[in-house]
Amino acid sequence: MSSPVTLDGPSAAPASGGPPRQLIILLHGVGADGEDLIGLAPYIAEGLPDALILSPDAPFPCDMAPMGRQWFSLLDRSGAALSAGVRAVAPILETYIDRRLAEAGLDDSALALVGFSQGTMLALEVALRRPKPCAGLVGFSGALIEPERLPAEIRAKPRTLLVHGDADEVVNPACLPAAEAALATVGVPVLTKMRAGLGHSIDGPGLAMAIAFLRHCFGLESGETS
Repeated sequence: MSSPVTLDGPSAAPASGGPPRQLIILLHGVGADGEDLIGLAPYIAEGLPDALILSPDAPFPCDMAPMGRQWFSLLDRSGAALSAGVRAVAPILETYIDRRLAEAGLDDSALALVGFSQGTMLALEVALRRPKPCAGLVGFSGALIEPERLPAEIRAKPRTLLVHGDADEVVNPACLPAAEAALATVGVPVLTKMRAGLGHSIDGPGLAMAIAFLRHCFGLESGETS
């Protein structure tokens, strides 16, 4: 019997030097790994100095490149294939979240998921189906996979911020209003921002928006997202 898949990757301890009061998990895009997003940690720490920041490597080698990792395959981009992929990997992330929360002595009220591209797809899949809502979810340049499944499957309604560039050449910018509409329909409090001229990436203003949003979600101050 094969051993269960476990996640690991780079991390950044709370900049305050104290015990973690929040847990922020960064979920990278296809073809990258945890190192791709852990570089955001110093910026996040400026606004959230008590946060433990984790950036796990996706569990599978990328099947479209000689290096990098993937959460699920994108060789078949049909709705059914994407749904099967994200659903298959979701329990692996769920187990990781539960373990890291327990290790930190925290619960979902102190958790935030921050995804980029494929990582956003996974963050939306998992966060909306956990028994209790996390404090906040931020998704950059992503999409909501098979939104028609949500009404029957949703269990949690975390505060959500979605940011997308209108010049994204990888994930269609139309995925942003589509996700917004689907989330609003099931009662998820969602904010969105379309970044003018931005391609498939995270820019400084978008990151600042996300940090302010997370501070608000964690009850540290009012968040401005406009």
